[in-house]
Amino acid sequence: MRRTPCMSFVSSVLIGLFVFSSAAPLLEAQAPAPATEQKSPPPPTAQELDQLMAPIALYPDALLAQMTTASTNPQEILDVTNWLAKNPSLSGPALTAAAEKQGYDPAFLALVTFPKVLQMMADHIDDYAAIGLAVKANQADVSASIQRLRAQAYEAGSLRSNEQQKVEVQQASSQPIYVIQPANPLVAYVPVYNPTVVYVAAPSTTTALITFGIGIGISALVYSNQPWGWAGWGWGWGRGGVIYYNRGPWGGIWVGGYRPPVYWYHPRPPYYRGYPGYGGNWGYHPPHYRPPYPGRPPAYRPPNYRPPSNGTPGYRPPGSTRPPNAGNRPPGNGNRPPANGNRPGTLPVRPGTGTRPPGGGNQPSTRPAPRPGGQPRPAPRPAPRPRPAARPSN
Repeated sequence: MRRTPCMSFVSSVLIGLFVFSSAAPLLEAQAPAPATEQKSPPPPTAQELDQLMAPIALYPDALLAQMTTASTNPQEILDVTNWLAKNPSLSGPALTAAAEKQGYDPAFLALVTFPKVLQMMADHIDDYAAIGLAVKANQADVSASIQRLRAQAYEAGSLRSNEQQKVEVQQASSQPIYVIQPANPLVAYVPVYNPTVVYVAAPSTTTALITFGIGIGISALVYSNQPWGWAGWGWGWGRGGVIYYNRGPWGGIWVGGYRPPVYWYHPRPPYYRGYPGYGGNWGYHPPHYRPPYPGRPPAYRPPNYRPPSNGTPGYRPPGSTRPPNAGNRPPGNGNRPPANGNRPGTLPVRPGTGTRPPGGGNQPSTRPAPRPGGQPRPAPRPAPRPRPAARPSN
């Protein structure tokens, strides 16, 4: 049968549809995954989890429950910190009411009262994202890590009751359980300590290994009838080690929770070699290590902000001085740009007027540069000598 032009056209269309339908799954598989489905690093091991929890394991139970549940949404940590930086005048019930209107998860509605803690979490976002992965994988593992660390601090003599906190040693299934609560039910103190010191038994010293910042009034959280009030948070230490929210076990996900408008945090693994406790050694002092602590109010960061991982070469925490030879830079000039090397604000070096080789004192050359035609420029004429003043006539 003779093929007409119309039949050829229809055949071409059918073949094209068949090829496109066959390639569609391949094209879909090659498309980048949405930010919410980006592949995250594997949950930390028990030893790695101890390294991550070491800087905060000695926090009050309720505050620690809020921080660990908030870590399951690292993007929200950055969003709430930015929101606090833009609203520094809000405080007390007005602050929590405004945060509630933003639709933030209950953990953050309680944490906005601790803005410096949120700033610390944002500065070390990779660490808290890893904690969030561990919480999602198994809350009992996180609970066990906290109790291991508290037991070490208690045996070392670092963890004790004082004017700021009350430490109780309870028994659950013949195992000691360490509970930390505010000494004053209406005031919470955030402890500040160095993980390379508090978990290691040291000779007796008169210097307190754990200090505290300014007390934060939590009466609005204690007497709040909201589910995210302070009294609703805690841990089921003897009941599977689950996190408690609203006086009951937290299910691991917030119903109708906050959905970040833009996902600009990309999952990255922490740098465990730069933390105390690496290889089980709590006396390990990483180079240039500075323990994270809440020490400054929230600061706005642009969406493309990528905070450095603590412990990486050259890391410098905000407000600290740069250590000598930081960043493994070679001593001396290192990689400094050459003098007058087209830096902003300076004119580029003209050919023929550079600096002499080493040994010449780096003084500018006085040899005239050649003309474009290849002929040397004439040497500049010396300045005329001043004439002597005329003698007065007698």
